[in-house]
Amino acid sequence: MPIEIIDYQDRWPLQYRSIAAAIRKAVGGNVEAIHHIGSTAVPGLAAKDLIDVQLTVADLPAQSEASISEAGFELGASLADHCPPGASLSADQLAKRFYTHAEPAAHIHVREAGRFNQRYPLLCRDYLRSHPPARDAYAEIKRQLAAHFPEDKAAYYAVKDPVFDLIMVGAEDWARQINWTIPPADE
Repeated sequence: MPIEIIDYQDRWPLQYRSIAAAIRKAVGGNVEAIHHIGSTAVPGLAAKDLIDVQLTVADLPAQSEASISEAGFELGASLADHCPPGASLSADQLAKRFYTHAEPAAHIHVREAGRFNQRYPLLCRDYLRSHPPARDAYAEIKRQLAAHFPEDKAAYYAVKDPVFDLIMVGAEDWARQINWTIPPADE
């Protein structure tokens, strides 16, 4: 399926809430927080028509795959997130489990509380929500990448991930200025 970036859709928060409800029902109290992450979580940001959800768990190895699978999510690979250039992070700081959902299209990222990769997408989301010029520049980069690499996900992400890391430099400064902390679970 080609990479396609579309304008922000008002239905995305509703789709997130539906997915989050299904996950809550499946996992019960075995998750610390559920957050809407990624571009669809930023009002006004163009994105792929795919909802990203982060489940925060206390212990990644102990998280039950069966409960999430029972809710209609397919286990992807036990992946690791990319390490930003210049960062020296241990493997556990980047470890995650990954699930997909077909309708609505969704990716579920299960990450451990307190890890670098659990904080990273939440900070970026909040930063882009608070900084419309950065949001709009990021949208244009994604549109251009999709236009140049519609069938090449590896090339798309090879450029997009370092751009995201650049955005995070500003996000980290902003976080220090306002004493940003990880927000409570999204409703």
